Amino acid sequence: MGAWGIGIFDNDGACDLAGLVAEGGGLAALAEALDAVLAQGPEYLEISEGEAGLAAADIVARLKGNPGRSDSYTEEVDAWVARQRAAPSAALIAKARKAIKRILSEPSELLELWQEHDDFDVWKSGTADVLARL
Repeated sequence: MGAWGIGIFDNDGACDLAGLVAEGGGLAALAEALDAVLAQGPEYLEISEGEAGLAAADIVARLKGNPGRSDSYTEEVDAWVARQRAAPSAALIAKARKAIKRILSEPSELLELWQEHDDFDVWKSGTADVLARL
């Protein structure tokens, strides 16, 4: 796992998505990341889709005016969010909520890896925070 912390953006997949969104991918990149999670249905959800989907959901929450933790890893996407004029659609918000629930359901590689980690409860709490901000 290319993670260095428990935060939503403390991994390669989330940072890659944030860069993609901020550098022109915009709302389409968010929807694509969420769709990739939901397309797995009951099949095994790979870590890369989970990390990007969770980051996409967090960015949707930021677009709603409910930012989470801001740091150097969110700086670029925070600047992008500040430039946006429209709130996310109800459909995108609903998709983000469904994606988080899927990430937190078996079979999910991201969930499995965090369950094996001492900071699982902290990670899960952070994930629940994103859901609450949506």
